[in-house]
Amino acid sequence: MNRYVSLLLLSLLCLLPLASCSEQDQSLHQGWVEGDYVYIAAPLAGRLQELAVDKGQTIEENVLLFQLERSREQAAVNEAEQRLAQARARLDDLAKGGRPSELAAIEARLEQAQTTRDLARNEYLRRVDLYEEQSISTEELDRARAEYNRANQQVAQIQAELDTAGLGGREDAVAAAQAEVAAIEAQLAQAQWNFDQKTQNAPVAGLVFDTYYDPGEWVPAGTPVLSILPPDNVFIRFFVPQEIASTLAPGQALSVLVDGLGTVEASVTWISNQVEYTPPVIYSSRSRAKLVVMVEAEPHEAWRTALHPGQPVDVRLP
Repeated sequence: MNRYVSLLLLSLLCLLPLASCSEQDQSLHQGWVEGDYVYIAAPLAGRLQELAVDKGQTIEENVLLFQLERSREQAAVNEAEQRLAQARARLDDLAKGGRPSELAAIEARLEQAQTTRDLARNEYLRRVDLYEEQSISTEELDRARAEYNRANQQVAQIQAELDTAGLGGREDAVAAAQAEVAAIEAQLAQAQWNFDQKTQNAPVAGLVFDTYYDPGEWVPAGTPVLSILPPDNVFIRFFVPQEIASTLAPGQALSVLVDGLGTVEASVTWISNQVEYTPPVIYSSRSRAKLVVMVEAEPHEAWRTALHPGQPVDVRLP
């Protein structure tokens, strides 16, 4: 009997350090480093012509990432530019009115008509005097008056032609030409946009996390060619028991233990409103099957580039 008691006491002594460690670990909560990736794709399909960055490379904002083959888009831009030039030339031609040689011809006709009118007026005045002297008949006077009126109308008609030629095209024709120019300008803008979208620059600075296509491969529209991990998109995700979640608040300081780095400072950014069971990725016999709450924290700027998605961490609450 004493033998069994001795074994039992020995077993209890061996479990005491484990219990002590378990009590010390109550303030540590398991988690991992996570990242929100920026996936870069072109809205148009095409063959990958150039991949200007490598996986694992750190890049700055606005640097060239990749370019798809875009000869068809270049041809569309050239065609739209030519059509726009033609439409603008037609509009300018309508706005200018008649050509100088045409205007000169009308002015010559007007001068000739004015001379004819002056002669007709003088002839009419002479006929009036002769009629008063009763040297001519009423018929001859009426004929002179009609000739003078006809010459006046001829001058007025040619003057109107000259005024019209100086005005340019009719308002409806000018409006139609202006609408045509606007439509082709819109087509050119669309063609230029398509051309520009075949080249993608970095919207943010960061690490080229992965590339998914090689030059020469066909890239479907909207399919990412590569992904970027900006330093600001690195965060820590961990789980705490539901009774502890109510004690946390955004902005609260945390200490994160990372292998190879030691203690990393971070701040709580988000606390989930959903209570769930411990996810399978956390292998902890202590917390398994307990209800927990997801929490996210942002590491301080000095540590962001040193952390890598997937790294396991231990978060110590205050």
